[in-house]
Amino acid sequence: MRLFVGLGNPGRQYQLNRHNIGFMALDVIVERHKFSGWSKKFQGEIADGTLDGQKVLLLKPQTFMNLSGQSVQAAAAFYKIKPEDIVVFHDELDLAPGKIRIKNGGGAAGHNGLRSIDEHLGKEYWRVRLGIGHPGDKDMVSPYVLGNFSGADEDWLVPLLAGIGDYAGKLAAADHDGFMSKVAQQLQPPKEDKKNNPAAAETKKAATTAEKKKEA
Repeated sequence: MRLFVGLGNPGRQYQLNRHNIGFMALDVIVERHKFSGWSKKFQGEIADGTLDGQKVLLLKPQTFMNLSGQSVQAAAAFYKIKPEDIVVFHDELDLAPGKIRIKNGGGAAGHNGLRSIDEHLGKEYWRVRLGIGHPGDKDMVSPYVLGNFSGADEDWLVPLLAGIGDYAGKLAAADHDGFMSKVAQQLQPPKEDKKNNPAAAETKKAATTAEKKKEA
């Protein structure tokens, strides 16, 4: 069994915060893969289902961010899940918005949710780092992460979350590099195809003709 943990703060007022992108990621997995509905257990909300034949438990700790480890430890102990089978989705200030990285172990980098999990489980679990960017001033970090995503953020947030939902099976199969690669591809703008986009090709042709006339 795998344990996927999404980090965030409980309550409607925090629902759209940048700090809650971990919750958002799990919500998409539930919707895309027809997991069970959310129920309350382990000081959190849980849902279960199957991804690529692998049993997966989803957990959204409801303890507030800085006590997330209590909930994760309780769920892991009950199901006897080892740290290497735990994946934590969290916001990452040190990555540009929309960037995604996966790593095992490492420091908490000031993230209170990760720090709490480290204290309860150690550091040998997987982290899916979801970039939200940095406000540029350390004194602005708290209001920034507790602020809501803007409308402009939808350009990268929507495809990022869709990619997580589409390729969650790779993560359950421990294909971490494959998962990261596929989600990253989801965020790439589509390449222009002249054959299938004659209007774009015609526009470029007209611009080239006009440029030649200027040179003449």
